[in-house]
Amino acid sequence: MNTASEGPPRPTGSRCRQHVLPAVVCLALAIVHTWPLATAPGTLSRNDNGDTQLNEWILAWVPHQLARDPAHLFDANIFYPARDTLAFSEPLIVPALMGAPLQWVGGSPVFVYNVVLIAGFALTAFAGYALMYAWTRGRAAGLLTGSLFAFNTHTLTRLAHIQGIHAYGLPLALLSIDRVITEARMRDALWLAVWMAVMAYTSGYLIVFGSVMIAVALIARIGEWRHRTRLVLSRVAVATAAAVIVVLPLYLPYQRVAREQGLVRSLENVAGYTATLKGYAASAGRMHFTLWSHRLFENPVDAFVGCAGVILSLGPSTPVYGALYQVFPPVRGLRAAARFGNLFLLAIAVLAGWGLHALRPRARSRTATALAVAVVAAANIEALRAPFEYRRFHGIPRIYSLLADVAGPVVLVEVPFYPVRAAFENAEYVLASTAHWRPLMNGYSGFTPASYRTFADTFWYFPEERAIQAMQQAGVTHVMLHPVRFGRDAERVVATVERRSEFERVAMGPIAHGNIRLYRLRPKDLAIPPGVR
Repeated sequence: MNTASEGPPRPTGSRCRQHVLPAVVCLALAIVHTWPLATAPGTLSRNDNGDTQLNEWILAWVPHQLARDPAHLFDANIFYPARDTLAFSEPLIVPALMGAPLQWVGGSPVFVYNVVLIAGFALTAFAGYALMYAWTRGRAAGLLTGSLFAFNTHTLTRLAHIQGIHAYGLPLALLSIDRVITEARMRDALWLAVWMAVMAYTSGYLIVFGSVMIAVALIARIGEWRHRTRLVLSRVAVATAAAVIVVLPLYLPYQRVAREQGLVRSLENVAGYTATLKGYAASAGRMHFTLWSHRLFENPVDAFVGCAGVILSLGPSTPVYGALYQVFPPVRGLRAAARFGNLFLLAIAVLAGWGLHALRPRARSRTATALAVAVVAAANIEALRAPFEYRRFHGIPRIYSLLADVAGPVVLVEVPFYPVRAAFENAEYVLASTAHWRPLMNGYSGFTPASYRTFADTFWYFPEERAIQAMQQAGVTHVMLHPVRFGRDAERVVATVERRSEFERVAMGPIAHGNIRLYRLRPKDLAIPPGVR
């Protein structure tokens, strides 16, 4: 696809400098599209969404555990005593490493998340730019491709899903496979392995998307390399082998969870998270939404739109998805088939870049520049959803820090302990655990283990006798009580706990944080007799 003449070679420094302005533009666009987030990244948040809080926890857990005990990275502190709990969701290891220095110098999970979010948008836009620039040597075409791929109705309605924002691996893997097909150099095969590994260590969805994309590219362009089959396929084999070796440590915990805990998405489950043809006509951009597409958002399933890979995004409604499900095991861990729309998004972004590149030679220099600027600006204005409404983050209550200083083992339960259907209510508990990293029996993730279901059957009835006994039998040492969450029963619940000899109050938080209370739960054989305090 690289049909443009590269001209005489330039010094390396000159090559780098010419990309500084596009990089700055990509960063500026990321700030604009998430506005006003950059004005207060430490206090603004989308914590009204449980997925945001989950991903804030993941971005904090990865640097914490890598510095402390990397061999047990996936044995995260939620859903205790279940194992491999990080594998219940996306690994987010690459974005987490980007934010690690901020965390290590004291940045809050919300601050780290917001910086990594903006960086993800900017890097994805710049990767789209790099792909199209490599093919056309046109910076405007590159910026158009980067803008359309990074800032669109799909990504800008997924601020809670940072794995969907850090999609720079897709265009860079596409560029690498293109170079493998056209030049078959070993270094391009190794770069392909690098970008596949980057996607795998970010998101299970991305590695599947990348694998499908590479297979399609090879099939679609077989006419270009069939006379060099051995050379090209040997390079693809090297890339595949290198990627498999690097990704294997990541694959093993996910494979254990699938085998031991049943984390396999059935086709029936996937059917509820697919795109629709009607959904492809919808847009959440302010201009489109106001004029006409708001009517298409009346059905929440239709609103869950992916903008690429149309056939696969339709999920089991087509035989293609079912066939891929059978022959490519990683697909069985995916729930939202609609996200295959990312491949369609990339294709549209690339097509637009080629279109702009084709128009420029037909215009005079000044006209061409003005046209390019106008088209890139129009693409961003069309997708613009900013300014967003963010929730103010007041920090994690200090009462949680007390648990970090407790000598000896700690097993924490936060109550109410929600049933599986309302497990998203635990997201705030999960985020708060970043203040102490002690084992937490509550949890929220893309998968809920059977052990949580068992505990919820009794813990939900706290402070009834059966719930307290079940907690003692499970080895719970501390209970964090949230009176406000009990609604009209708050006073009764607090009074009951205060009367019980099993509970020793450790601390009570301020009214601003809901008057939460931390108790030590004594084992059954150490409970104080009634009337003795």
